[in-house]
Amino acid sequence: MDVRQLTPFISVSPQINVADIGLAASLGFRAIIANRPEKEGEDQPPNAELEEACRINGLDWHYLPVVSGNITGADVQAFAHLLATIQGPVLAFCRTGTRSTTLWALSEAHHLSVEAILKTASAAGYDLSAQRDRLGSAARQESTRPSAIVRHDVLIVGGGAGGQAVAASLLKRQPDLDIAIIEPNTLHYYQPGWTLVGGGVFERKDTVRNMASVMPDRVKWYQTAASLFLPEHQQVQLEDGTALGYRTLVVAAGLSLNWQGIKGLKETLGKNGVTSNYQFDLAPYTWELVQSTRCGKALFSQPPMPIKCAGAPQKAMYLSCDHWLRQGRLKDINVEFCTAGAALFGVADYVPALMKYVEKYGIQLNFQHNLIEVDGAARRALFRITAPTGEVIEEEKPFDMLHVCPPQQAPAFIRNSPLADAAGWVDVDTQTLKHKRHGDIFALGDCANSPNAKTAAAVRKQAPVVAENVLMALQGQAARAIYDGYGSCPLTVERGKIVLAEFGYGGKLLPSFPTWLLEGREPSRLSWLLKEKMLPWLYWEAMLKGREWLAAPQLLEHSPASHSSQQACDFGERK
Repeated sequence: MDVRQLTPFISVSPQINVADIGLAASLGFRAIIANRPEKEGEDQPPNAELEEACRINGLDWHYLPVVSGNITGADVQAFAHLLATIQGPVLAFCRTGTRSTTLWALSEAHHLSVEAILKTASAAGYDLSAQRDRLGSAARQESTRPSAIVRHDVLIVGGGAGGQAVAASLLKRQPDLDIAIIEPNTLHYYQPGWTLVGGGVFERKDTVRNMASVMPDRVKWYQTAASLFLPEHQQVQLEDGTALGYRTLVVAAGLSLNWQGIKGLKETLGKNGVTSNYQFDLAPYTWELVQSTRCGKALFSQPPMPIKCAGAPQKAMYLSCDHWLRQGRLKDINVEFCTAGAALFGVADYVPALMKYVEKYGIQLNFQHNLIEVDGAARRALFRITAPTGEVIEEEKPFDMLHVCPPQQAPAFIRNSPLADAAGWVDVDTQTLKHKRHGDIFALGDCANSPNAKTAAAVRKQAPVVAENVLMALQGQAARAIYDGYGSCPLTVERGKIVLAEFGYGGKLLPSFPTWLLEGREPSRLSWLLKEKMLPWLYWEAMLKGREWLAAPQLLEHSPASHSSQQACDFGERK
C-alpha cells in the first residue's frame, strides 16, 4: 500500500485492496474515503468487499465517487463536509491518489495559501501546479471542459516501453523539442523478464526500476492519469480536471489485464495453485509452484487474441516441464495446454520445432479451449470448448497447478474515446502508425490496432517510425516512415535453449541475423544468451535511450497508401 501523508489528519493513496484495509487499521487510520467510482477500471476490487473489510477492522467507510477529469464544485463541497464530520486520521484513495489530493487541495484553498498547498501536494508526490489559478480564486464551480493551461509540441500518454522509447528517439533527433509524458506510475517494469522469474532464472527485483530513473531529464513528467481525449481541441484532460494542449499527440498507454473476465480468478490468484507470469508480484509464485509440484495435473491457459506476449503461456509451460524433467518428476505430472486458438503457433514455420518439445514433454494440446471460470478452493477450472463441428460445450478440469493468461483489452479511457476503433483500440494506419482520422495523433505498442505481435520488440521498431513521423507532422509534411509489422517471440523451450521467432505482417519471417549465425526456426543456445544477457541491457540502455541499433526506420519518397494486410498471429514477446 502506497500511503502518502498530506496532513496528520488525512493521507491519500492509489487504489487499495482488501488486504490493505487491515494494514490501514494498524497504521492508525479511523476512516476510509473511496473517491474512485465503482467499476471504473478492471483493476479495482468491488466496493462491497472493501466496505466489509473496513467493518471487520473497525474503520468507517465513506463512498464519495468523483468522475476522472471532472472534479466539480459540488464534489469539493461534499469532500470538505465529509472531512469536517468524520473522525480521523483519514485515508482517501482513487486510481492514483490525484483526485483525492485535488479534492483536499480545493477544499483547503479558502484558508491555506496556494504555495503551501502546492508544496504539500508535491511532497506527497502530486504535481498540482496546473490547478494554481483555481486554487488561487478558491473556485467552487468547474467547467466541464477546461481550457488548456499548458501546450506542448509533443504530448505522450503513457510512460511504459512505447512512451519512453518514442521520447528518447525524438530527443535524439531534436534535443530542444518540448515533450511531456503523462504517466501515473512510479515504477517501470521490464515485463519480458517475468517469464524468467517464473522459471527461476531472474530475480523479480531485476525487472523493475524507478520511473524517475528512466524518464529523460528534458521531458516534463505529469505524474497523473489521462482521463479524456479532446482531439477537436488538441487537448488531453487529466484525472484532476486539468487539460493539456499539444501540437502532436502520441498514445502509448498499453492495455488492461481483465482478470475479472474469468469468473473466480481474481479471488484465487496467488494461492490454491493458481498463478500467472503476467503480473509482477505473481511470477515468483509460479516458480514456487513449479518447485513444489511433484505429481498431479498442471494446466496452462491462453485466452482469445489479442494479448501481449502471446508466447508467454507456452514459455511458462516449457520451462516448468524442463524443470520437472530434470528433477525426474515429469512422468508423474499430466501437463495440458488449453488455448482458445486453433493452432499451437500462428506462424507455421516455427511449429515443427515446438511440436518436438510438446512430444518430448508429453504435453496434451487442447485447442479452442477458453478458460471461463476458476474455483481455486476446489482446484477446478471450467473451459468453454468449441468443437470442429461448431458445437460449444463446457468442461471442468481438475488441477494441482494452473498458470493463467488473462483476457486483455484496451484501457477504458481509450475504449470510450473518439480515438478508438469498433474493438476499442486506437485506430491507426498499419504502416505510418498515424491515426486514421486525426493527422496530429499517433499510437504505438499494445494500445494500437495495428495487426502485429503486441511485444516490446515491436515497440523497438515502432518508436523510431513514430518519432520520424511526428517530426514530419510538426513541419507540416506527410508521414513517410514505415513500420513493417516486426515482432519477436523468444520461445524458451528449455532452460538454455530458445526458438527465436521473428516475423512481420502476414507472418513473413524477418530474422535479424543470418541463418549461418542463428537459425530462428530451431532451438538455439545463442538465442538463450541473447534473451538472458543481451535483451535486458538492450531494453534499458539502448531502446529507452534512443539508440536504434537494428531498428532504423525505412523512409519512403512519398506518403504510402494505407496498409491493410493482416498479421497471421499476434504471438510475440514483450522485450
